[in-house]
Amino acid sequence: MARLLGTLRGSQPVARFQRCCGLFPAGEEGGGDPAEGARHRVAYNGGGAGGQRRSGAAGCGAPNGVRGGRGPQGCVQKYVVKNYFYYYLFKFSAALGEEIFYITFLPFIYWNIDHSVSRRMIIIWSIVMYIGQVSKDILKWPRPLSPPVVKLEIRTDAEYGMPSTHAMAATAISFSFFVTTMNQYKYPFELGLTAAFVFSTLVCLSRLYTGMHTVLDVIGGALISAVLLVLLYPVWDSIDHVLLTSPFCPLLSIAVPLLLCYNYPKLDYYSPTRGDTTTILGAGAGATVGFWLNNQYVAPAYVSRNMGFPLITGPMVVLMLARFFVGLLVILLTRQLMKNVVLRVLCYCYTFPIADLDARRRLEVEVPYKFVTYSSVGFTATVIVPLLHELLGLL
Repeated sequence: MARLLGTLRGSQPVARFQRCCGLFPAGEEGGGDPAEGARHRVAYNGGGAGGQRRSGAAGCGAPNGVRGGRGPQGCVQKYVVKNYFYYYLFKFSAALGEEIFYITFLPFIYWNIDHSVSRRMIIIWSIVMYIGQVSKDILKWPRPLSPPVVKLEIRTDAEYGMPSTHAMAATAISFSFFVTTMNQYKYPFELGLTAAFVFSTLVCLSRLYTGMHTVLDVIGGALISAVLLVLLYPVWDSIDHVLLTSPFCPLLSIAVPLLLCYNYPKLDYYSPTRGDTTTILGAGAGATVGFWLNNQYVAPAYVSRNMGFPLITGPMVVLMLARFFVGLLVILLTRQLMKNVVLRVLCYCYTFPIADLDARRRLEVEVPYKFVTYSSVGFTATVIVPLLHELLGLL
């Protein structure tokens, strides 16, 4: 068992998966064992989490299928794509696991499909992502080594690897959507289960293809989400009811996430995990306050449904897209406005120039900056946007 876990935690299975999908480091596109090819390339001291060794070849992208991806310390890592179907499939799948996707997808569900489904997904997403991000910085497992792995992303390489939060989020969102809609809408069980499985699998495999995680990182992330879903499912309705009706909900929805953000595990170097976690918890906190406010003063949202999905018509699609783009525009404007206002207030309070990136990474600046900004985004998405939809006649 220990040997199997060691193999799954290694870089070689990731490199072999990339080669099977037609992704090679430049110079190794003829095939061969990734371990053998690794001995013929220059290794650099990594700039990623844990200081593991990375590789890169200086220069820019070249023709004939050779592409350039950012490697360590700003170096360009050349790679060859021999199968563009897998390349674009897994690049797209990787984007489905990003925070920006969920910050747009979850409001779309709220505005167009079902409030109760969206509420449960947002709560699950916040819990799962917090546990995943904190686990990374507690375990401190390095990401796959390059060589032999080709790295297609740079930002997340500054974080630790175990567990894969992309795998966690994809598993949690897809299966929570399936479970919540399964009881409220009539559709084939096999269809919903297959869709959830395909979505989560594509995102998980994309983390191997992009070279960001080991096999064990991905399996661990998916299993953690599965366990959390099993544990939370029996109390979903109770949690939802409390969040909608308790008079303490607004206070706790803000205070608890803020406390978690300010007590985030400390590292010896700066990592974007704390900022990402604050973004997620802030958005979830703002949305939760919005849910409570809507239920108390606008219209009761705690309703159950048992119906089939309505027949999709042309006018309905236009209406759904109109809601989405109007809401997205308002969210983007709110985000930009709050970023500017909050950052300038913090610059004044802590006396640092607005362009000082190091100052903006300090705990006392980063946490309120991101939390206030994205809690405003969450509140706007659940309260302001629906009111605007009603005003514009889009409901």
